[in-house]
Amino acid sequence: MKVSYNWLKNYLPFTYSPQELGDMLTQTGLEVEGIEPISEIQGNLTGVVIGEVLSCEQHPDADKLKVTTVSIGSADPLQIVCGAPNVAKGQKVVVATVGTKLYPQVDQVFEIKKAKIRGVVSEGMLCAEDELGLGQSHDGIMVLPSSTPVGLRASDFFKLENDFQLEIGLTPNRSDALGHIGVARDIRAVHNLRHQEKIDLNWPLFPLLNNTDLPALDIAVLDKIGCKKYFGLQINQVKVGPSPKWLQNRLKAVGLKPINNIVDISNFVQRELGTPLHIFDADQSGTALKIRCANPQEKFTGLDGHVYTLDGHELVIANSKEVLCLAGILGGSNSGVSEQTTNILIESALFDPIRIRKAARQHGLNTDASFRFERGVDPNQTQNALLRCAALIIEIAGGQAQSSTFEWINETLPPVKIELSKNELNKLIGNELAFDTVEQILKDLDFKINAYSNDTWQLEAPSYRIDVTRAVDVIEEIVRIYGLNSIEMPRKWQFSLGAQNPLDSEIQKSNISAFLVGRGYYETLNNSLTKNAYNALLDHTFGKPVKILNPLSQDLGSLRQTLLFGLLENTLHNKNRQISQVQLFEFGQSYRLEGSTYGESQKMALLIYGKDQSENWNTQAQPYNFFSLKKEVLALLERFGIQTPLETENKHSILFEQGQALYQNETLLVDYGQISSKIQTEFDLKQPVYFAEFDWNALCKAQQKHQIKFEEVAKTFAVRRDLSLLIDQSTAYESLVSAARNAERKLLQDVQLFDVYEGKNLPAGKKSYALSFFLQDKTQTLSESQIDKAMQRILSALEKDCAATLRQ
Repeated sequence: MKVSYNWLKNYLPFTYSPQELGDMLTQTGLEVEGIEPISEIQGNLTGVVIGEVLSCEQHPDADKLKVTTVSIGSADPLQIVCGAPNVAKGQKVVVATVGTKLYPQVDQVFEIKKAKIRGVVSEGMLCAEDELGLGQSHDGIMVLPSSTPVGLRASDFFKLENDFQLEIGLTPNRSDALGHIGVARDIRAVHNLRHQEKIDLNWPLFPLLNNTDLPALDIAVLDKIGCKKYFGLQINQVKVGPSPKWLQNRLKAVGLKPINNIVDISNFVQRELGTPLHIFDADQSGTALKIRCANPQEKFTGLDGHVYTLDGHELVIANSKEVLCLAGILGGSNSGVSEQTTNILIESALFDPIRIRKAARQHGLNTDASFRFERGVDPNQTQNALLRCAALIIEIAGGQAQSSTFEWINETLPPVKIELSKNELNKLIGNELAFDTVEQILKDLDFKINAYSNDTWQLEAPSYRIDVTRAVDVIEEIVRIYGLNSIEMPRKWQFSLGAQNPLDSEIQKSNISAFLVGRGYYETLNNSLTKNAYNALLDHTFGKPVKILNPLSQDLGSLRQTLLFGLLENTLHNKNRQISQVQLFEFGQSYRLEGSTYGESQKMALLIYGKDQSENWNTQAQPYNFFSLKKEVLALLERFGIQTPLETENKHSILFEQGQALYQNETLLVDYGQISSKIQTEFDLKQPVYFAEFDWNALCKAQQKHQIKFEEVAKTFAVRRDLSLLIDQSTAYESLVSAARNAERKLLQDVQLFDVYEGKNLPAGKKSYALSFFLQDKTQTLSESQIDKAMQRILSALEKDCAATLRQ
């Protein structure tokens, strides 16, 4: 939120510099993210001074140019060539000296340079109104009164206002600071705590109107849940035109563009009090208004020119013919104030925050009004905002009240009462605060102190602090004004460190992240909200998608069912930037809907794409393949201490062109494989994509069953024996390894596949695997007899369990 330094000084007589004020507000929780100087005119007319024309002669080589000598005070007179028809000797003029930068249009700059014009040196420029950015006239140079002092800075003569814009990063709970008055309250509280001389807010006036005898407005509040308060007032015979200078300056200082005096006043009051207002052209809207719920498929044309189709849950302001306004969000194009407006109707209301937020998100709108209503505005300022607006309009735009003030209040909530114990306050802060200090802060923050007894305050929270409901909330308010930096640190700290569980999920995430980064992977973090279009790429095995009721956009329309699509977006982003090797991993949640039950699972995913090995002088570039991914999957399982082989299921699904699922005791640990060509094509990826998705919780549980043991290096050597086996085409390598390990549990240390043959000279339906078996007894050297017996047991198991035979 943008705040004006000068605007704040209207309410408080402080002398802090903008930087000091920024530090003060940041310490109170209103973090000032930036301070920017603001000038009424861009450049602030720096280098522009008042001069006097000492002489004016015809240019020797141009009929329409004059050569003037101009005094600007202390410096020597300047020779300036001027083409204005009204320049004459003795005039007081506005002079832009050499080096001055002028901004005739916003962000359009030209610099005054010493130059020769048709052979005559010119050392500046005599300025017209439009060249200075002071107006639109270019009929001639500006001629000032003869009494104007020579050498006076133009910014001082025109009384330009310089200001500073403070950008505040407002947290959602601080809706009270959505207006300058709210920010000024915090400044008052901090100042009065630090200084003996107290200051108080110079509140704006809310003069009551003498209009009780005037006709009543025909306004009906039909939606009494969505509209909690509504005030209306008709003013006739207003004159729409430009706002006065002071009002334009205030709006410019907070980043708003002045439009006309009526609209500017409503924006001014909103930024002053934090209460949104809306003003109708009464001749266009009529004064018989209804605050109601929208009808399904009802149309509404907003001020932005867009036609909105309403769903039926929105709160609207309507007349008998059409919707005039999306309540608390956006005005309509047919009822807004224009230059032809003479009669207006002012609206000040309190709308339900949930209804406003839902409608704004539904239609992709985020306006100043919706921003405030969503967070909650002060219910006690609704009428004051109307009175303030009406008084300014009558003062600036003329006109007079044509109706009595319409007033509708659904309910008046009693103030929130809170008990605050002094002992609890001191215990939570860790310091003992003086009684007078606490009371000073409470009073400056508008807490009403009803009583103090037994070291306990009986308080009423101010209406604008809708987030303060408990004693701890009040303590937080006291601390932020007192200042965290003012709390003394104890000389001695006493605390104990709890024992960490090495199998804790977060610790495991850190370990696995380090492991994968060491293998060349980059971690990604994608949004759990994803595109609705991705749902069509999945089938029923993923469950139904969990859709968002009021998505911010179609790109954030549902919760992801798999981590794949976010990683594919990352891959495409890298590919488009000529990254040839992509290795990514991510931890995250996936979501699904089974019947009426919502499911949420913790996942970890790997993705590889592109080249496994870059081209080098002694190696050819090698693309990733299925076994590249399988190696990574098995390495990660080994890092968890999970023994292989595991139960394996080949997968050809809507997700995988070629894939496998690994189980342990019928519990799925991971799905991995090559992504289907359909999904690959959707993301315009030319090379195969390999993806693995682990069930993180299952991995962590599996690891708890395995303890890592450390052993000394064996003093004996392993013995290798090879077998060339003839097996059925359907026999998997894992079944061979499993049969061998079950047959020889003590001596068999490892099994490796070093050759596969399928083709000529083999019986139909057969293939040949050549396996190496590594046998070792870590306590003694194996004899040939032991080796032969072990290999015989292995061969017998392979023949029995896998129908394998030795290849001759």
